[in-house]
Amino acid sequence: MSRPLSGVRVLDFTAAMAGPFATMLLADLGADVIKIEPPEGDHARDWGPPSYGEKYSAYFASVNRGKKSVVLDLKRSEGREVVYRLVKTARVVVENFRPGVAEKLGVDYNTLKRHNPNIVYCSISGFGEGPYRELPAYDLVALAMSGLMDLTGEPDGPPVKFAVPITDIAAGFYCALAVTAAVLSNLHGFIEIPLIEVAVSLLTHQAGYYFASGEVPRRMGSAHPTIVPYQAFKAKDGYFILAVGSDHIWRRFCDAIGRPDLAEDPRFKTNTDRVRNRELLVKILEQLFADREVSYWVKLLWSSGVPAAPVYNLAQVFSDPHMLYRGVVIERRGPHGVVKMLRSPINTHSMEVGNYTPPPALGQHTEEVLRELGYTDDDIKTLAEKGVIATHKPPP
Repeated sequence: MSRPLSGVRVLDFTAAMAGPFATMLLADLGADVIKIEPPEGDHARDWGPPSYGEKYSAYFASVNRGKKSVVLDLKRSEGREVVYRLVKTARVVVENFRPGVAEKLGVDYNTLKRHNPNIVYCSISGFGEGPYRELPAYDLVALAMSGLMDLTGEPDGPPVKFAVPITDIAAGFYCALAVTAAVLSNLHGFIEIPLIEVAVSLLTHQAGYYFASGEVPRRMGSAHPTIVPYQAFKAKDGYFILAVGSDHIWRRFCDAIGRPDLAEDPRFKTNTDRVRNRELLVKILEQLFADREVSYWVKLLWSSGVPAAPVYNLAQVFSDPHMLYRGVVIERRGPHGVVKMLRSPINTHSMEVGNYTPPPALGQHTEEVLRELGYTDDDIKTLAEKGVIATHKPPP
């Protein structure tokens, strides 16, 4: 079975989350991803504990499956020469260097296109061109300056970041989408994806609310600004969520909980009514839900076709019978033992998706790739002695 990007080589100069997530998606689609790392490696290799081994943190392992690792010192001319030979075999380049670093290292678009004018070069930056171009940026910076952080948290509490680096992850999706579209359309050129614009693009309906009303949306905890009830509620032994997305579901919900009167109450009859009388309705439901366990309410609502779910911790997620049935966790033996990974959620019978070779050790494929480029054993030995390259030494 074929993969959409089979035969497409990607040079991956990325680190941390956004870029590695993007190139992992490309690997899932069949691309041959070669991760170019400095001698010290992607700094996310050291973002532990927990770690599976030296230079192999769980954080790093979560977004680097399906890739090859080549260690090159790009500050050395010999290291750059390897890249220039390698880029001639590539179709795509992805980087997320700080502003100006790619130019200093000689791996910017204008330099690499001289060696291969047909490359698609995608740069994930903090701010892109403009007044803030030189500012350093992480996911948290984009969350703060996009307004997303101001919208997240309890009404009377401080702004809160997401539990995962959502801007980085979304940037990875945008990058993989743009690169795949360019490759399949036989295009080439430069693509820029600024984290701040990615974060702003995620505002979606919140931005729409502001554009239409002129009012700045406020933090609402788990609640929804324009749908009620649509939030987490506390039961006797924990939390569950309730998502009443239409008036039809509202009537089913009221019948299920034995309160058909609420469906006919003019204060709550339509979603518009419920939004206007949110506080009163939420208090009524909070008092009702507090008397029984999460499992009781969820089973009751599920049996009535009302969207609801327990609020799981990760131990509950990965022991849930549906997750076990779907096989969302896969195991592979890596350089430091068994590694658990999350599989791709793309399920299709028309093409193969998912590259589940384990995340590479630092420099695991340096010799293999250099030999492919025509370097001899003596060449490789000389480059290693000079510190231009590094190769993986298996753990004892």
